[in-house]
Amino acid sequence: MTLPLEGIRVLDLSRLLPGPFATMLLADFGAEVIKIEDPIQGDYLRWWPPFYTKDTNKENAVFLQLNRNKKSIVLNLKDPEGQKIFYRLAEKSDVVFESFRPGVVKKLQIDYDTISKINPQIICCSLSGYGQNGPYKDLPGHDVNYLGVSGVASLTGEPDHPKLMGVQVADIGAGGLNAVLAILMSIIARSKTGRGQYIDVSMLDGAMTWLAFAFPRYWATKEIPIRGDDLLTGGRPGYGIYKTKDNKFVAVGALEKKFWNNLCTSIKREDLVDILQPTTGKEKKEIIECLKTVMLTKTREEWFEISKQTDICISPVYELNEIIDDPQVQAREMIVDFKDERFGNIKYIGMPFKLSETPGSIRTRAPGYGEHTDEILRSLNYSKQEIETLRKKAVIGSKNK
Repeated sequence: MTLPLEGIRVLDLSRLLPGPFATMLLADFGAEVIKIEDPIQGDYLRWWPPFYTKDTNKENAVFLQLNRNKKSIVLNLKDPEGQKIFYRLAEKSDVVFESFRPGVVKKLQIDYDTISKINPQIICCSLSGYGQNGPYKDLPGHDVNYLGVSGVASLTGEPDHPKLMGVQVADIGAGGLNAVLAILMSIIARSKTGRGQYIDVSMLDGAMTWLAFAFPRYWATKEIPIRGDDLLTGGRPGYGIYKTKDNKFVAVGALEKKFWNNLCTSIKREDLVDILQPTTGKEKKEIIECLKTVMLTKTREEWFEISKQTDICISPVYELNEIIDDPQVQAREMIVDFKDERFGNIKYIGMPFKLSETPGSIRTRAPGYGEHTDEILRSLNYSKQEIETLRKKAVIGSKNK
């Protein structure tokens, strides 16, 4: 079966989470993704715990997820001969993807201006924290920093203190996914213009787009939302998380009037039907306490079954070990099994897009450090002797680690 991105080659210089997540999606849907790893340690996510271990094999669990379907070459880009190899690869590639600090690719002489002279159709994507311009462009940062500057972090937590989110919203959602969208749009544009282009993706910029609900509400009212008290952060008793009889939790989403009416009827509190939005703090507190008490009378699964029968919007709050067995997750194939010859059966997160004719798939395991170095060089017509000479000169990595 032909995959939608078959024939697209991506040179991936990124490391850790945001960049490899983006190129994972491209690889899952058919792109040939070649990880360009440095000779010192490569993508250092490889060497961090937790590990899968068996015999002499040892690999980071997250690395295996993020780098499936890819190849790896160890290449010294600080060496002119290493740069030459990169140029030869770029000449036959569609995308160069990097996540260095601004200016690094220029120093390495692999920036868009340089590469586009070799291949005018090349698309170069830079994924960074704050973008390629502005006073913060050279600052270091992580997910929490971009969420902080964007204002997203100010919306989560208790009234007196923001709290960290459980997933990396800026890294994955605002960074990795936006990079994929930008690359695909650029590929479409190239099909019309015949030329590639440069893409500047900032995780700060992306995080700010997640304010699509919160910011317009603020601008219309000029009222800064109180953490834990806005419409979707605890301002309505019918929209929140409650503990159940079995010491588990349910998510209640009775936001619209019809769902609130159904909830009030199911708990035999019809007197609350007209108080979808409490008008005083005292009223809200009393209704929340009522719901807390009621939710403790049944187990998580009992509430879920009631919701299915009465159309309330109540769902279980699963721990990570429980999502594997959920029938909806299984039906959507969002946890998939993959047989890795080194570590046996591994469960991965599946495809977030369901394409009827050209679905994505996990075809190969994550590559070993520099595993495809010789194969890739041979595809560029380097002889065995030339490859060994490059290896002795430390232009490329040691053989097939």
